[in-house]
Formats: sequence, structure tokens, C-alpha cells
Amino acid sequence: MESRRGIMKAFPKVKRAKVLQGKDAPPLKKKADECDVTAGIGSARCQIFQRQIQQNGGRTESSLCTDVTHVVVDDSMDSERALRLLKVDCMPSGVQLVKCTWLSLCISEKQLLDVANYSLLLPKRGKGLDPKRKKQKQLFYITSCSQTVPDSKEEVQGEEDGVSQSDLEALITGQHPKEETPGPSLSLGPDTAAQKPVSGKWVCAQSSQSKSNNFNKHITDKLELLAKAYTHQGDKWRVLGYSKAVNALKSYHKPITSYQEACQIPGIGKRMADKIEEIMESGHLRKLDHISEAVPVLELFTNIWGAGAKTAQLWYQQGFRTLEDIGTKAHLNSTQKIGLKHYSDFLDRMPREEAGAIEKVVRDAAQAIDPGLVAMACGSYRRGKATCGDVDVLISHPDGKSHKGVFIKVLQTLHNSGFLTDDLVSHEENGEQKKYMGVCRLPGPDQRHRRLDIIIVPYDEFACALMYFTGSAHFNRSMRALAKTKRMSLSEHSLNKDVVRQGSVKVHGGTPLPTPTERDVFIILGVPYREPHERDW
Repeated sequence: MESRRGIMKAFPKVKRAKVLQGKDAPPLKKKADECDVTAGIGSARCQIFQRQIQQNGGRTESSLCTDVTHVVVDDSMDSERALRLLKVDCMPSGVQLVKCTWLSLCISEKQLLDVANYSLLLPKRGKGLDPKRKKQKQLFYITSCSQTVPDSKEEVQGEEDGVSQSDLEALITGQHPKEETPGPSLSLGPDTAAQKPVSGKWVCAQSSQSKSNNFNKHITDKLELLAKAYTHQGDKWRVLGYSKAVNALKSYHKPITSYQEACQIPGIGKRMADKIEEIMESGHLRKLDHISEAVPVLELFTNIWGAGAKTAQLWYQQGFRTLEDIGTKAHLNSTQKIGLKHYSDFLDRMPREEAGAIEKVVRDAAQAIDPGLVAMACGSYRRGKATCGDVDVLISHPDGKSHKGVFIKVLQTLHNSGFLTDDLVSHEENGEQKKYMGVCRLPGPDQRHRRLDIIIVPYDEFACALMYFTGSAHFNRSMRALAKTKRMSLSEHSLNKDVVRQGSVKVHGGTPLPTPTERDVFIILGVPYREPHERDW
């Protein structure tokens, strides 16, 4: 279904729905326009279900009135308890009592699914409805759904800054960014996927050019500052939440003018909308005033290649505050020593012309060994960015076999010419792919040291590797999450079908599909092909 109302076109009978809460789970204090919630689950999931139904033309009711066609309850609830809470002896004719998993899958698949596997009981004629309940205030009830709601410390902690709501919504729609958390695992072959284009809500289905005019820069600038602070503190869930919100705001078609408008944008939860409203009203975000004094120091340390957030925090705890402290007092491994030595050069982004010249040096070295070898720079260079942080060069051979034995020869040639100056990781095996990570410098005066990765891949993996190393990371997460909803998996090696997962564990890796080009990956997943410059999310 291509439009936002497409679900209701596929759900002709789902005009009104009710999601039921047990009365033994007391509601939390709420505003007038919020839903009641049960103990153990926040209001986010209630609002997500409600918004998904309403956005697609459906309605929710506060009571079991004559227009209700489906009553949605927690997966763990039995029919007797549900009927008792509804205050009826049996379900009215034409009303289905279904588990919340059914609603999640309907939203994910954009079509009305058979309730047979999710129904608690068949509809029967009975007492009918309690007329006293018809005029109740409209509420949206839901019980704890452990099957689809992550119960982790990270999610609970992240809810303060709007991470939890967006991640929960992604789980409901099968668009979760974290690879280890599977979406609904439904069996869809490549032909089926190609015939059913995915919703434009997926990042990978949209062009990043839509965010070229940022009408909300005064907001995104401040959110990005906060995201950067959380990055250096190692808080990956908050970073994810802020990154999703920033991307959503950058691609929004006009300046945001209200809290309510912010809440309607996919990827922005209520708490994030609170911060957006604060910036709109005051031009400032108070959270920025409370950034720890450690953050600038942690940023200084994490900019050393080979030092992550945990290492930076350890150095800070040891009393180090400057790069001089690191160089004279800290215990550094070999890669961190190289990172410190070329600190300024690595931090300075290179013009794309310089990145193109580095690509040419690597290509010339490869084709001097075998003219049939293909060498292509990926990353931000291939996405058309004006500057690049480093250069990733893929090397392969169309005959599928002549790439073998090339790895060592190319590196030896580049070392002998003085182009490679330092080795960070001289040889990393990733299946049949071989990767080198090092430092290079173009010949001539005033040239700077730059980060360079060289990856040798077999040609049957070239398209998937090209997509992976081109990025962006956000685009890649969206493609992988989409593949999961079709019982597939996507990596830098292949796109596999018939993948079997049990919870977060992949018990069967599936069968690789032929993907001669990147375009084939898009077609199989039902996504419009996006040129590299359209993937810069």
C-alpha cells in the first residue's frame, strides 16, 4: 500500500478498535488527552497503536459500542478475564477478540490478516452491550505486551529523551534499527517483495535529498549538540533517538510551529517534542547547560583513532585532561600511538578531490597487477560529499576468481612506493573478504596523512559490499531492518532469504540470493532504487 491510508484500504472492516486493559492494573496519573496505562508499561506503546490506527483511517473507542469490530487484548490474557473486564457474557456478533500481536503484524504487513491464529474466541450472540458504557470518556487501553516490547535497562533509561517511544514504534512497524532485535518474521519471497513496494516511512525508501532544505536548523543544531555529548559518554541509545529525530526534522517540509505538530512526525516521541517546543519558545535547550565538564575532554580523547568511549572515560578517571597527558602518562597500544601521532591530520576532513586522488593511486596499483581488477572508493566520497573523513576502497574482479592473491601484492606495491606510511590493522579476515586499515599520504609537499581502508571482496559479494561500505550507517540499518521483516538478512556479504530466527538468535542463515548489482538488492526488497547521493542520511 503506497499511501498512509493504505492500511485501511486493506482493512475494510477495521473501522473502530478497542485495546483492553485489565482493571487490576491501576492507571497512572495522566493528562486529559493521554491514554491509561498498566503497571509496567509506559504510555508510549498505547499512543503508538492509537496513532497507527488513526493515521490509517481507523478509529478507537473507549467502550464496547455497536461500531466496534475488534477488541485487542494482551497476548497473555484469557477469554474469561477479557469478557469479565468487558462486562459481557460473550462477544457480540461480528466482534473479534484478538491478541495484540495480530494488530502489530497487520500494521507491519499493511494488510488485514486472518485472526484465526490470534483470536481468543469466536464471536457469539450474547447479552450485547452495557448502555451505561457508551458515553464513557474515550480512552485507549492496552496491557503489557512482552512479546513485542523490549524489556531492557537501556530502553527504560533512554525513554527520558524520547528513545523508547520511537524504538517501540519501530518494533510495531517492523522498522527497528538495532540489528539484534528482529521485526515480525514473515515468509515473503523476493517475487512477493518486488510486487509490494514498501511504505515511504522507511528511511531506505526515501531520498536523503528531501532533507537538503533544513527548515528547522535552529532546532537540529541544538539536538545535534546533545547527541554529540551522549556519543562521547557512550550512551548509544540516546544517540540513536536523537539521530532519528534530527533526520526526521531535517527532512520535514516546513518549519515546525507547535508541540502537536512535532508529535505527528514519525521518529519523534513526546519527550523529544517537549525539547523541540522548548527550543521553539526560548531559543535554548536547558539540558545543554548541564552537559558534564568531562564531555569536551572525552571528545578530545575519543578523537584519537583507536580510542573508544570506554577508553576515553578510563583516561579521564585516571586524571588525564590533555593530549599531552595521554602522550606522556597513558599506556597506549600501537594503533593509539599512530592515532595520536596523526591526530590533527585525521581530524581534518579532506576535500573530495584529495579522496579521489587516493582512490586513483590504489586503483593504479591494483590494475598494474591485473588490468581487469575493479577498484572503487565508497563511503562519503561515493555519496557525493564535499569532504571526507577517510577513504574506503573496494577491489574485486568480474571473473570471480582473479581477486585471489591480490591483497598482499597491492599492499606491497603501495608500501614500496611510500604511499602507505603506517599500518593500523594489516590483515583482517571477514569471511572471504580481506581488509587492510592504515594510513596513507599522497606524494608532494604539504600533503597530510589520511586514513585508508582497502577491502578485497569476491565479485558475487561486490554489490552488497558496495552498498554496505557506501552507507550511510542510518540507511544501512533501515535496509537490514526491512530485510528482517521479510525473513531475510542483509550484510556486506549477501542478501539471504528463508532466514530463521528464535528471538534475537539467528538459528538458520538462509540461502543467498543472486545480487549482481545494488539495484537487484533494492528490487528484491521492494525499495525504489536510490543513487548513492540519495543515501546520505
